[in-house]
Amino acid sequence: MTTEAFQLSEHDRALLPTDEDVLFYQEHGWYLSKKLLTDEEVDTLNAAADRFYGGHRDRTLPVRPPRLAYWEPEKGDVHRHNDYIFYEDDTVRSILSKPLIGAVAARIAETSQIRLWNSTLIHKPPRPEDEGNIVPWHFDRHYWQTCTSDEMLTAFIPFHDCGEEMGTITMVDGSHRWKEIGGNDATTKHFAERDRSELDEMLEENAAFNNVSVRKVPVVIPKGHISFHHCRTYHGSGLNRSDRPRRAISFHLQDRTNRWRPFEISTGERVVYNNDVLVRKDANGNPDYTDPDFCPVLWQEQA
Repeated sequence: MTTEAFQLSEHDRALLPTDEDVLFYQEHGWYLSKKLLTDEEVDTLNAAADRFYGGHRDRTLPVRPPRLAYWEPEKGDVHRHNDYIFYEDDTVRSILSKPLIGAVAARIAETSQIRLWNSTLIHKPPRPEDEGNIVPWHFDRHYWQTCTSDEMLTAFIPFHDCGEEMGTITMVDGSHRWKEIGGNDATTKHFAERDRSELDEMLEENAAFNNVSVRKVPVVIPKGHISFHHCRTYHGSGLNRSDRPRRAISFHLQDRTNRWRPFEISTGERVVYNNDVLVRKDANGNPDYTDPDFCPVLWQEQA
């Protein structure tokens, strides 16, 4: 991609985080952006989701990764997760490739380059009786143990105003700065594969280990705004108590330094992240997290 692709207009530059915003992110582990997407862009994302759930694909994955989250119609009206939406849908790809999103991420993460890591389309139905719609407390770094970087981050992009009633994303303020009490093999598993009470207990134990109280901050996100959080920030979300689905994309991002590394659990078995079976291999035969097909550059600072 040419450097011209990463130019920002004067209007876009006015939407970048201020120095105070960067300090806030570094201290709190999350940041709510200004309005980065127009109403038309957000509505287009929502329409693309409708088509996707109706069966539309611009391309499909060449192989099925081992831990792929992928809702299909026969699963019914449940909490839906569909990984690799950026890869499979060109409309989503065109909008989320907007340089401003990557530029905002780069500024708060203090890196000169942002690459895609993964993307997940999420649909949380208005079913307050279904506790399967609750996302328990977790932080993303646990699942990304094959990554070298501790500065990766996620952009949470709702397709509408998103408040507490809809079960918006909720941050444990400042938790990215905690020292961890210690993990076990289970921490490499996605929250959907673990017991919610176990994850609640893990949060409380880590807070006690750091001699801090757990401060939960629901992020109220106006339409077109984006919530960013650090890969070590504990977060989750509650039930959707509104009268319509809560739709969003979790847009996981790499900083410039991130590369693959081997990571073994106690049995000696190597952890395999979904990207590892999709991306090209580097000169040593290891997964290449700079693969332009699955991990394209979304922002590059100009020299």
